Parts: sequence; structure tokens; C-alpha cells
Amino acid sequence: MMFIISLLLFLGGLFLFGVAYMVTSFQGLVFAAGIIAVCVSMAIPMYRSQWRTKHHN
Repeated sequence: MMFIISLLLFLGGLFLFGVAYMVTSFQGLVFAAGIIAVCVSMAIPMYRSQWRTKHHN
């Protein structure tokens, strides 16, 4: 389940990167939202793997 959420966030972030150059206003905000979405999509699996190793030993 978390894999699908991470994948959707990652693809949505990439989409926002592309859209940022096409919108007429708030380009920086849209691009920053894309960066945040990609960062969160990468952080979710890292956090879950860290949590799993700490709590299953």
C-alpha cells in the first residue's frame, strides 16, 4: 500500500515539474510542490525501513 502511495507521489511530483513551465503564474510554487512531493515519496520507504529494523529486532 505504501509503495503505491510513494509511486503516486513520485509521479505526481514529476508531473508538477513539467507543469511548472507551462503555468502562467506561481511557477516557483508549483515547482517547489513537485520537489516536496518527490522528497516525501523517497522519505516514506526510508522511514518505514528504519522503523521496521528498529522494532523487529
